[in-house]
Amino acid sequence: MEKTKSIQFESPSFARRIGGMLGVDFYRLFHTPMFYIFLVIAALIPALVSMGSFSGEGQVAGNAWNIIASNAPLYVVNDIGEYANMNMVFIFGGIMVSVFIGHDYRSGYVKQLFTTHPKKQDYMISKSLVCAFAMACMCVTYLIGGVASGIFTGASFEVNVGGLVCAIIGKMIMSLGWASLYTFLNIIFRRYFGISVASSFFFGTGILIIGAAAIVGNSPVLNIFLYGASVYACLSSNFVTILVCLACSLAWAVIYNLLGTLILNKCDVY
Repeated sequence: MEKTKSIQFESPSFARRIGGMLGVDFYRLFHTPMFYIFLVIAALIPALVSMGSFSGEGQVAGNAWNIIASNAPLYVVNDIGEYANMNMVFIFGGIMVSVFIGHDYRSGYVKQLFTTHPKKQDYMISKSLVCAFAMACMCVTYLIGGVASGIFTGASFEVNVGGLVCAIIGKMIMSLGWASLYTFLNIIFRRYFGISVASSFFFGTGILIIGAAAIVGNSPVLNIFLYGASVYACLSSNFVTILVCLACSLAWAVIYNLLGTLILNKCDVY
């Protein structure tokens, strides 16, 4: 008696699924003019800030690296100019994420994707990683623009090199946490593009943590939040700063990806 063999179709492994989705998302990112526009915007921000703060003939310029980070962790903004550093990338990066994900829903890409790729967690993870990469790239162009503006204004480049490098690395690491937050917000407001942009801008300013800091003061406990850890990466940073930023960024990435996946599984995604 001839034995019949049943054909079993195994679902692709997690690595293969994520790899395939990342490939598509990176392709779309690199072929979207918006990505390059925001890279240019990030490079121009330091120049615009410098033009606003450096005016008047004979005025002495400050330290060029303050456009990258403050001298010490600053949770409460005493002077709005003290916040004008690389943290602004997280505000404009949020808007970029809203545009990038919003296009998925307006174009019908999501409907097509979830018809053939039902794993919602893969969508959250892929979008968070790709958007984190894009924001990290914005940090790089912001750095280039900051150096150029410092040279143009004749600012001092004196700095603790180790602290500067740790600050830059710390802020770039925070891109993952911020990208995960913005992806989560855009899942919530997927049908309301304007609200998603506004919410990204609101949370990107860190106004909630600033309000909390106004009550509790410049407490290190605020480092467990995205904005707190972002400003913790300052010119007096060290290796511990990098570890704090990494722990915070990973923790919030996990939290927002789980919450986003839960919403996608429970609600109509179209």
